[in-house]
Amino acid sequence: MLASDVFIGFKLSVKRRLEDVYMEVSKKDWKLFRACIGEWQEAYMDRLTKEYIDSLSGDENASDKFWKLEERIKKDKKHPGVMLELSKENMIFDIVALINRDVITVVDLKDFSDELKEDVNYLLHR
Repeated sequence: MLASDVFIGFKLSVKRRLEDVYMEVSKKDWKLFRACIGEWQEAYMDRLTKEYIDSLSGDENASDKFWKLEERIKKDKKHPGVMLELSKENMIFDIVALINRDVITVVDLKDFSDELKEDVNYLLHR
């Protein structure tokens, strides 16, 4: 067996594993995700508005604060904590993105299935 054979086998097992991840989302997990996402995003946007208030409370010129805030909001609108296109196929990847972007933590997944939590953990640590 060549080293390249081992690498190819590893790539195939990772690919197979990733395909399994999004294909095995249960109806219960999908329903729970749809129930939780609004609350998670609302909590994240609450944190954002507090940051905006802090930014506006600085000693800079009003115009500087305005344009910095406008640029920040423009960037934040693209964040998964603000806007996310819901898709069952991408749900696990979206959860990983939400964790990586500090919208939620793995503790927020406590009510999800063990399989989903294992898949998320796998993707977080690969």
